[in-house]
Amino acid sequence: MEPRISLITLGVQDLPRSLAFYRDGLGLPTTWTGDRGVVFFQTHGTCLALYPFDKLAEDVGESFEGSTPVRFGGITLAHNVRTKEEVDQVLAAAEEAGAKIEKPGQDTFWGGYSGYFSDLDGYLWEVAYGAFEFKEDGSLQIP
Repeated sequence: MEPRISLITLGVQDLPRSLAFYRDGLGLPTTWTGDRGVVFFQTHGTCLALYPFDKLAEDVGESFEGSTPVRFGGITLAHNVRTKEEVDQVLAAAEEAGAKIEKPGQDTFWGGYSGYFSDLDGYLWEVAYGAFEFKEDGSLQIP
C-alpha cells in the first residue's frame, strides 16, 4: 500500500447544511452542490467528502446498517496553519458557521498552539500551529 490517504468521507445527517458549513462557513473549495448525493472538497493532499450517514453505513455493509453516530469515535481531523494567530481565526470562523468550540486555542504540551471544534455532525477538528513545514502544494511535511 502506498503511504497516502486519498479521501476522507464524513457521514452527515443533513447534506445541504453540511455543504454550507464547509463551503460557505469554512471556505473549502468545491464545484459539487449535493444534487448527486455526495459532495467532494478538493484540499491539499487529501480530498474530503460528505455523504449521508445512513447511506455510508449501508455502503460499508449490512452489519453497519442502522448504526448511529457516536460522540467520540477516537478519530480527529486536523487542519494545520502557518501562524499561531491563524488558529484563533479558523476557530472563530468555524464557530461563526455553527461549529461548537470544544477547546479554545492554547499552548500545547508538544510546543505548539491548538484548539478543537466539532462540526455540525460532531466530527472533531483540531486547528494547530507548530514547528511543521508545508510543502509547495500546501500539504504538511513532518520531520
